[in-house]
Amino acid sequence: MVIDTHAHLTDPALRPSLDQLLEEAAGAGVTAILAVATDLATSRECCHLAQQHGAIRASVGIHPNYCQAAAAGDFEAICALANQPRVAAIGETGLDRHWDDSPWDLQVASFRQHIGLSRASNHPLIIHMRDCADETLALLREESRQGGPLRGVMHSFTGSRAIAEGCLELGLYISFAGMVTYKNAADLREVARTIPADRLLVETDCPYLTPHPFRGSRPNKPSMVVHTLACLAGERGTSPSELAVQTTRNAESLFGVWHR
Repeated sequence: MVIDTHAHLTDPALRPSLDQLLEEAAGAGVTAILAVATDLATSRECCHLAQQHGAIRASVGIHPNYCQAAAAGDFEAICALANQPRVAAIGETGLDRHWDDSPWDLQVASFRQHIGLSRASNHPLIIHMRDCADETLALLREESRQGGPLRGVMHSFTGSRAIAEGCLELGLYISFAGMVTYKNAADLREVARTIPADRLLVETDCPYLTPHPFRGSRPNKPSMVVHTLACLAGERGTSPSELAVQTTRNAESLFGVWHR
C-alpha cells in the first residue's frame, strides 16, 4: 500500500477521468489518496469525492495564490467544512513569492488563519513554500513559540538541508514529489537521504511535477507516485516495499486511518 498524500483530483486535467485514475492507482498499489483543495469550491468538491470514494480523503483550505480571490465568508465556510468526517487536513496553505497573485501581507494573514484552524480542528497543515523558505520557516517558528506545537507537512519539498532541519525541529513532516526524480535534482536527493524515516512522505502534486521517466509527456496522476517512491528508496538504500510500509505508516500517523 502506498499513499499519495497530495493530489489535485479536482483539476480539469484529472477530474473527468477520476474512476480510471483510481483504478490505475489501485493497480499500482496506490490505495489511498489525499485530495487537496486550493479554494472554497475545490474544498467542497474534495469533500464530495471523499464521501463517494473510500480511497480518498480531503483537505480544505485556500492556497496562498488564491487568497486574493477569496470572497467574504469563504474562510468561515472552510472552517465549517473542516468538521466533515472525511476531512484529514487543512490546506493547501502557506506562502509564495514566485507568483504575485496575492499581496504578501494577505498571504501571511491567510496562513495564520489556517494555522489557527489546524489547531482548532486538530487537523494537520499542508504547507506550500515557494521562493520564500526563510520567511516561511521564520513564521512557523514564531507560531510555534506563541501558540504551541504545529502539526503538518512541508509539501513538495525543494528546500535546503538547513530548512528541512528547521522544519523537522518544529515537528513537521517532509514530503517529496516528482522533482526529486529529475536529473538536475541531485541536491534535493541529498536532502531526501537525510530525512528521518518516521518523518518522510511521498506525493504526486498531480497533475503537476510528473516524475521521471514520464516528465514532459503526460500529466501526473496518483499511480505515478510509485516512481518517486522508488527513487527515494534507491537513494536511502532501502527497498520500495519497505519504504512503502514506512511512508504509509507516517501518512496515517499524521492524517489518520484512510478507509471507512
